[in-house]
Amino acid sequence: MSATLVAGVARTAVPQTALRRFLAFDAAVTGANGLAYAAFSAPLGRLLGIGADTLFGLGFLLTAYAAAVAWTASRRRPPARPVALVIEANCAWTVLSLVSLFLWDAPTAAGLVWVPAQALAVAGFALLQHLALRACAASDRQ
Repeated sequence: MSATLVAGVARTAVPQTALRRFLAFDAAVTGANGLAYAAFSAPLGRLLGIGADTLFGLGFLLTAYAAAVAWTASRRRPPARPVALVIEANCAWTVLSLVSLFLWDAPTAAGLVWVPAQALAVAGFALLQHLALRACAASDRQ
């Protein structure tokens, strides 16, 4: 079932292509998010209730991470260990995002909506990447 789901979402029956597409989409979204956080840290910080310095740092981190994910996606056959690290990082980001809601002093209403929404999106990336990686491993065994 998971191979069918991956093939349908990625619009390809080739597991390596599906994995590369999921990684590339993750890199594009994460990179755009990181650039926005870095470039507009003050206004976004006010909107979300997050400190501008924190957002700027996160923006820098996300932009660098997106470059690494893009590099992984650019490989004809993305290596399993870097892909696993991307999946693990996405899972960690999801958990830390949700935990951050309880650590903030005063997230705004927008922050209370944005943080879980982006955590859900990142969890979705992790799930799709995990399923595609499993499909690649199954394909390699055949």
